Amino acid sequence: MNLNQLRTFYWVARLGGFRRASDQLHLSQPAISTRIATLEDELQAPLFERGTTGLTLTKRGALLLTYVEQMLFIEEEIKARVASPEETEGLFRIGASETIAQSWLPDFLKTLSTTYPRVNIDLTVDISVNLRNSLLEQGLDLALLMGPVSEFSVENVDLPQFELAWFKAAGRGPVKLDEIPVISYSAKTRPHRELMADLSRTVGPDVRVYSSASLSASLRMIAAGVAVGPYPLVLAQEEVAAGRIEQFDPGFAPKPLDFTASYLAEPRSFLAESAAGIARKIAVSWRRE
Repeated sequence: MNLNQLRTFYWVARLGGFRRASDQLHLSQPAISTRIATLEDELQAPLFERGTTGLTLTKRGALLLTYVEQMLFIEEEIKARVASPEETEGLFRIGASETIAQSWLPDFLKTLSTTYPRVNIDLTVDISVNLRNSLLEQGLDLALLMGPVSEFSVENVDLPQFELAWFKAAGRGPVKLDEIPVISYSAKTRPHRELMADLSRTVGPDVRVYSSASLSASLRMIAAGVAVGPYPLVLAQEEVAAGRIEQFDPGFAPKPLDFTASYLAEPRSFLAESAAGIARKIAVSWRRE
């Protein structure tokens, strides 16, 4: 028996099947099956019961899982405390919201790459609800998203907030929100839902709302006079300085955006823990600057 077999057993047990384990480990399903069969032969014990509803652990399989979890925890401890970061390698999957991508994400990726030069990074930029789902489904190792993720299995590291302010095209006269469209975040996000509630309460049902998952597209529409809307204050400064947009007060302010660096607590990953700490450090430094 070897660590690769035990790690394969762990993921089959955690994910409930060979196919999902093969996706997680980037191995073919026959390779997964071979490892499990070899492990069962060496232990002289069946580890899974194969039924019509899928795989379930046998009593011996459940016992083995407790030992494997301890072994993998110790492996991560060794990597974190003994191994050199320069020797860490593998694929690290990061998901980031558009707001993060438009701000400090490049600085974070540069620092992460310098710290772990042999780690390959797979980056996804998406709305937070999709990032959350991908993290919980083991599709991401770290999610930089509007959080926190309220799941017992997830660790959340707080990141600096993004204050929102209302913007319109520079030189535009007084704004009536029932006469010009309001552009907001994607319809599947918390800021959009909160904005709709505020508009319904203060303006009424006649307001038109556009939604966009692209911050840059929203900013261009505001600068072109197509719409007005709330936008991260710190990200709008360049357009304000260039004289293309300006701030205005519609009588109410949207709530700040809360972000977290979130990762799965189990199985423990020293790389995810380290990357979340680097993300916070970079975000705080970027905000100060």
